[in-house]
Amino acid sequence: MKENILLVGTGALSTLFAARLSAAGHHVSMLGTWKDGLQALNQNGGRVTEIDGKEHAFHVEATDNPGDLSNVKHAIILVKSWQTKRVSEKLKGILAPDGMVLTLQNGLGNRETLARDLGAGRVALGITTAGATLLGPGLVKVGGEGVISLEQNQALGPLEAALRSSNFNLQIVNDARSLMWGKLIINAAINPLTALLQVPNGELLSHPWARKAMSALAREAAEVAQAEQVNLPFSNPIEAVEEVARKTAKNLSSMFQDVRRGAPTEIDAICGAVTRRGEAHGIATPYNRSCWQLVKAM
Repeated sequence: MKENILLVGTGALSTLFAARLSAAGHHVSMLGTWKDGLQALNQNGGRVTEIDGKEHAFHVEATDNPGDLSNVKHAIILVKSWQTKRVSEKLKGILAPDGMVLTLQNGLGNRETLARDLGAGRVALGITTAGATLLGPGLVKVGGEGVISLEQNQALGPLEAALRSSNFNLQIVNDARSLMWGKLIINAAINPLTALLQVPNGELLSHPWARKAMSALAREAAEVAQAEQVNLPFSNPIEAVEEVARKTAKNLSSMFQDVRRGAPTEIDAICGAVTRRGEAHGIATPYNRSCWQLVKAM
């Protein structure tokens, strides 16, 4: 069945998701605040440059006015973590009573923020390691396929089917906290270093000192996860991080893209969250603390 799907956000991943869902025949609406992005999406559609260089465009409807939307049954949240509270307030008035929101965001605390406004039963958790680089308003370049992992939730059935029909690599898992912390470890190890060094993900594997720092960031975050009694989705965090960096080698991380544009980053919800949780357990996280402070300084 073809679905009506709302994507919240107009950045790189939102544009990628919009294009692929639309290409599969689903009706896609987008809600955002970036005026240039909204204009480009409405005029030219969601445009994607594939790895082979071919560009495709697909119809989407984009707006900055929640009043243009109503009775939303399926919404995917792809905005930055610092925007989550504002988004949840907008969704309160337009989400259907039986509507479902799926957060695929980075960092800790997004699900809890959404649940406070929308109700825990209407919010589901997922992660994605798919990569996309924003080339301009409404135009992205695929940076790596990655995987979308969703928690086991019967209410997500229509969204799961829609994502599978749109050629996303999808898997269902049982432990939502495992998902969240697994993604957090990967983000903490890759994103701040790519932003500070201004390199694509794969370059971190090419330089011994960058690779050492990436490993240390992953190790610290995994130690904090263990203290939080989280069963991680991988047995070796360093191998997991390096695998993602390898699979998304040409991708520019979202944090690197934010720094390059002079936009706020999600460092508070990533390395900042690892540092704060580490402090609560008496665990030192010097690499995460340093990256937190350096990205904030940028």
